[in-house]
Amino acid sequence: MGKASRREARERLKQERLKQQQREKRNRLLAIIGAAVVVVALVVGGGYLYMTAQGRAAEEWNGALAPQILQDDGSVVMAQEGASAPVVEVYADFQCPACRQFETINADTLKQLAAEGEAIVHYRPVSIFAQQSDPISTNSLRGGAAARAAADYGRFVQYNDVLFENQPREGQPGFSVDDLKSWGEEVGITDAGFGERVDAENRVVERFVGEYYPQLSEKGQAEIPEEELATMTLPDLMAWGDDNGVDGSFLDGTYVGELLDATAAVNARYPSGDNRFTGTPSIYIDGTLQGNDVYRVNGLTRAVEEAEPGQVDTKPLSADDSAPPSPTAAEPSSGKE
Repeated sequence: MGKASRREARERLKQERLKQQQREKRNRLLAIIGAAVVVVALVVGGGYLYMTAQGRAAEEWNGALAPQILQDDGSVVMAQEGASAPVVEVYADFQCPACRQFETINADTLKQLAAEGEAIVHYRPVSIFAQQSDPISTNSLRGGAAARAAADYGRFVQYNDVLFENQPREGQPGFSVDDLKSWGEEVGITDAGFGERVDAENRVVERFVGEYYPQLSEKGQAEIPEEELATMTLPDLMAWGDDNGVDGSFLDGTYVGELLDATAAVNARYPSGDNRFTGTPSIYIDGTLQGNDVYRVNGLTRAVEEAEPGQVDTKPLSADDSAPPSPTAAEPSSGKE
């Protein structure tokens, strides 16, 4: 996430912010910054209580997975080659309890739909907890960055499953570097470059949470007018910081920065109205935010069956920009390993 991209994000969101200024109050930002446990309960998608009441998973899928294609924004598309099917976007945060519940219920359904060519599943990890205190923020960012590293080796979906199976309890330390590395081996990543990337991204996470964001937040609250601060997103605040002595260039080229970019992008993509992104999990089918029905067994399948074929809005990552190939990257992926 470089200075130029943060400025572009700020301009892209400016018009939407102006429309919402009267509704957006300072306590929204301050609540995000200061009330971690409360926000964890409130910011998650609207289906959380509904999912908790359902609690039952679909039948296990033991077949082969559809191909996993890493995209230019770090997301992953799982689909059969040439599939013409509805696009199911899955926005999730690996520290989000409601996301874990969604995965428990629907992970195998998503795999089956993609394998049978009935859906194009677009996994789009984000970090809604990046502005929280440690360990909520560190868990969110470290888990997301490690999943992105697993995508370099064609193992995102398998690694996604393991992360949610081992999700830290709310407010408790977790996703340790050693565990993240061992889980990579568990899903078949043997290249030492994976562990090296996990180490490097952890250093970025520690700097973001321990030094950079506290300084940025404190300086912003001291120097930015209250009404302006109330409308600023994290990319806005980071762009302001670049111009006011809080340098965020250490995020450039990192998977932590990419995760923050993805979080900014979904807010820009779905800024208002019925499709507004309000938290995780958020499930969109062909760009339409889904209601509670997709959080129960068979509900997601029905929603896909009723939808028209869609288009993925990202492009596959160029081979020139991808990580060095691993022996595991070219191997066929199986649903259960």
